[in-house]
Amino acid sequence: MKKIIAAIDGLKYSDSTATYAIHLAKHMNAHLVGIFLDDFTYTSYKIYDLVEENMTIEDTKLRWDEKDRETRNESAARFENNCQEAGLHYSIHHDRSIAMQELLHESIYADLLIVNSGETLTHYEENAPTRFIRGLLSEAQCPVLVVPNQFSPIESMVLLFDGEPTSVFAIRTSSYLLPSLKQLDTEVVSVKTLNQTLHVPDNRLMKEFMKRHYPKATYTVLKGIPEIEIVNHLKEKDENVLIVLGAYRRGAVSRWFRASMADTLLQELKAPLFIAHNK
Repeated sequence: MKKIIAAIDGLKYSDSTATYAIHLAKHMNAHLVGIFLDDFTYTSYKIYDLVEENMTIEDTKLRWDEKDRETRNESAARFENNCQEAGLHYSIHHDRSIAMQELLHESIYADLLIVNSGETLTHYEENAPTRFIRGLLSEAQCPVLVVPNQFSPIESMVLLFDGEPTSVFAIRTSSYLLPSLKQLDTEVVSVKTLNQTLHVPDNRLMKEFMKRHYPKATYTVLKGIPEIEIVNHLKEKDENVLIVLGAYRRGAVSRWFRASMADTLLQELKAPLFIAHNK
């Protein structure tokens, strides 16, 4: 039985994170762990909220802290109820230290981490990819599924392939972790420069490999700048597509699945991204 962890901010509960996690856990027959990031440095209130007439700052802080505890407990109870209704094997962890450190530690012992693309663990909203997501994707010890704000059932897959080992690793990992998705329409997308052929990189070896993992896959080779061509190609799709790509780490050896590719996809698309890299 595989283990999925879902990263959840108890003060700003993400329905989409929970729904994607429960949906995939059912299909994978996986154990689902809700990681509630109850970081002691993070509250729903700001300093100026503590200044109220006829109340001391200490009393006001106690009232706000109690409200935060109730909100976090309600979020955990909501997640638990949804897991029970789905008939899942599940656990709940309340991680109360520094959120990033706790989540990275949890990722060592997980097969897949699911997180909302807009997660910040702060008061503020940020454009995707947020600083929290950037840090998480760079250092996570397991594959990460970054999901949009609205849940949509996955109807097709696009596997991004640049001929580098890390993109093959991501495809292989998605095959092992998400076997129930292999029956979906699957497209392998590569990008080449204008003076290159339209053959898939490592054509013979790649297609031999894919027959064992995604036998129904089709192949598309685009020409131009990857960040432009891939986004334009994906925007033409009507299906609810899952995108699989390799290295996120800054300075990775991949020729074009570097941090900027994942950043561009997070900025331009509202589709779940499966990101895995071999360290």
